[in-house]
Amino acid sequence: MFDLTGKKALVTGGSRGIGRGICLALAKQGAEVAVNYRSNQAEAEAVVSEIKAIGREAFAIQADVSSAESVAKMFAEIKNRWGKLDILVNNAGIVKFANFEEVTEEDWDQILAVNLKGQFLCAKEALKLMGPGGKIINIASIASGGVGIGFRQIAHYTASKGGVVALTENMALELAPKGINVNAIAPGVIETDMTKDLMVDEKSKAGLLARIPKGRFGKPEDIGAAAAFLASDEADYITGAVLYVDGGWLAG
Repeated sequence: MFDLTGKKALVTGGSRGIGRGICLALAKQGAEVAVNYRSNQAEAEAVVSEIKAIGREAFAIQADVSSAESVAKMFAEIKNRWGKLDILVNNAGIVKFANFEEVTEEDWDQILAVNLKGQFLCAKEALKLMGPGGKIINIASIASGGVGIGFRQIAHYTASKGGVVALTENMALELAPKGINVNAIAPGVIETDMTKDLMVDEKSKAGLLARIPKGRFGKPEDIGAAAAFLASDEADYITGAVLYVDGGWLAG
């Protein structure tokens, strides 16, 4: 158990999948949560209802994290509601599968804009509302590069997540003197809508499972638990780290 009572948290891309798991995990530890969504308000409101059902305050907030104007409006609303922010989880992300030679410039720009630029924009705005003790958690991936793992058909996604790791390390160095911790979580294969294209048949699923020592795919709750830890006081001496939540994939 980690005590996040009274903490104000924003989770981007919080309406489903890993984002939903993180929202619920933070709320269960006492945090109030702003659930960001880009287009599906109904899904975000459903998460808000789940959070309120466990006795925490929450609200849905729309923004396209790839747009500086949209991000600025989102943080203006957070400032009006709360006046501060204690926890930012940069989770919003997208993926498109394509062979390298088939990746279009448009797709490249979109993936980098959401997955990397979006984290940069949100972190800059969050700093205006954060003081010492603030926690920023960036969602990377085991497909971040540099760890001896390669994945086909996601060159643009891999590049964006590698950038997230580099951004996290740089931010941690610069923000440590301000008392703000910056870490990343690198999920393995988590069962969400985003990863369904990896498991198109039983053979594909079996191949992936064979690479996971724990013998199962991850769940959004697994990432939520890691985020709750990194957002807590117990993680005050951890900054600039990448926490791999992959069921042992890298160890294998």
